[in-house]
Amino acid sequence: MDDNSAMERSALVPRASFIVIGTICGIAWAAGFRAYMVELVGIASRFDWVGTFATILLPGAVAGALLGWAESLRRSGGARGWRWLALAPLAFAVAPLLRPGAAVELVTTGIGGAAIGVALIGVGGGYAISGRGRLWGRIVAGVLSGASLAAIALMPAAIGGARLIVTEPRGAWVSVLAGSFLLVLVLASSIPFRPVLR
Repeated sequence: MDDNSAMERSALVPRASFIVIGTICGIAWAAGFRAYMVELVGIASRFDWVGTFATILLPGAVAGALLGWAESLRRSGGARGWRWLALAPLAFAVAPLLRPGAAVELVTTGIGGAAIGVALIGVGGGYAISGRGRLWGRIVAGVLSGASLAAIALMPAAIGGARLIVTEPRGAWVSVLAGSFLLVLVLASSIPFRPVLR
C-alpha cells in the first residue's frame, strides 16, 4: 500500500464520522421538532409512516448528513462546490412537497408553508451568523430570519389558544422549545458558510 492510498483511507474515517454524527443529530432534531408540532395541534395531532418518517425524520437525516459532510470538508480545507451544502435545510421544504397533491394543498391551504419557513430560517440565519459575505446581506438575512424565528416561537398561543399562551408555564415551554430548536438549526446551517480550516 502506498502513502497516498493510506492517507486517503485515513481521511475517509473522520469524514464518515462527521456524516454519521450529522445524521444522528438531524434525526434527533427532526424528532424533537415533531414534538413541538404535537404541542401546537394537541390531541388532533396524528402520526402516520409517510407524514412522520418520510416528510419529517428522513429530511432531518438528510440535512444532518449533508451538514456533517460540510463540516468534514470545512475542516479539511474545503472542496470545489462544497458551499452548496448550505442548502441542506431545504430538505425540510422539499420532502413534504413530494407527496401527491402537496403543491395544490400548499397553494390552497398553506399546509407545508411552515416547512419552507423553517428551512429558510436555517439557511438565512446560518448565513447571517457565519461572519462571511457582505455585511449588509448578513444583516438583511439576520433580520428576516430573526423575525421569522420569533414569530414561530410565539406562534403556539395563536394556534393552541389559551392552553399555550406564553405567560403560562406550558406555553412558555413550547415557545422555548421552538426557539431553541430553530437556533440549533441556524448554528448547524452556518457550517457551510464558515471559513475553511487549513
